[in-house]
Amino acid sequence: MNIKGFTKTTLLDYPGHIASTIFTGGCNFNCPYCHNGDLVLNHTNLDNLTENYILANIKKRCGMINSICISGGEPTLQPDLIEFLQKIKEYPIKIKLDTNGSNPHVIETAYKNNLIDYIAMDIKNSKEKYSITCDKAINLNNIEKSIDYIKSCGIDYEFRTTVIREFHNIEDIMNIGKWLNGSKRYFIQQYIESDKQIKDGFHGHSLETLEKFQNSIKQYFESVSIRGVD
Repeated sequence: MNIKGFTKTTLLDYPGHIASTIFTGGCNFNCPYCHNGDLVLNHTNLDNLTENYILANIKKRCGMINSICISGGEPTLQPDLIEFLQKIKEYPIKIKLDTNGSNPHVIETAYKNNLIDYIAMDIKNSKEKYSITCDKAINLNNIEKSIDYIKSCGIDYEFRTTVIREFHNIEDIMNIGKWLNGSKRYFIQQYIESDKQIKDGFHGHSLETLEKFQNSIKQYFESVSIRGVD
């Protein structure tokens, strides 16, 4: 596993759980507003944490944490992800997977082997603006396969979009809602500038605008929430 970061305790990354978070290096997207740009562009120059180190921490902290979040970068790019999840599952712990949805077969394999308990999939934008937002040509067929599988397989899940003035307007949010119609929960995430993001020059929407987005798509989800505002 290409592990580049480890947060021992977080109350934010896995809803309702005390978790540790593992950050993997490398991503097949290039979203310019990404706040983990070092894990996308510079991960080969970052120190690698060993699996033994991570597993030893999980073993030691099992009484304090009840879950692990696998994030990135894009974790499903790791060729030994399934084997690593199996090692974690030797402990009485839940696993949340953060993913961009580009590798639906990995998601399916992990779920069918009872290796993940929760999925958070990033929805970058409406279909029409997906590749523009990711700054790369994106295979939307794989994105849609992941969406359909996550919605139907029975796992607990969320879809989420980090919204930026330069990329998202009310029409885009409406199109996302129609695309994900019938989904369980959806989070509209406020954009927050980071010193590690890939490019500068982006801006978040006002709370008033985020609430307009929220109200405009409530009909398509069981719940729609805003995340990342005070």
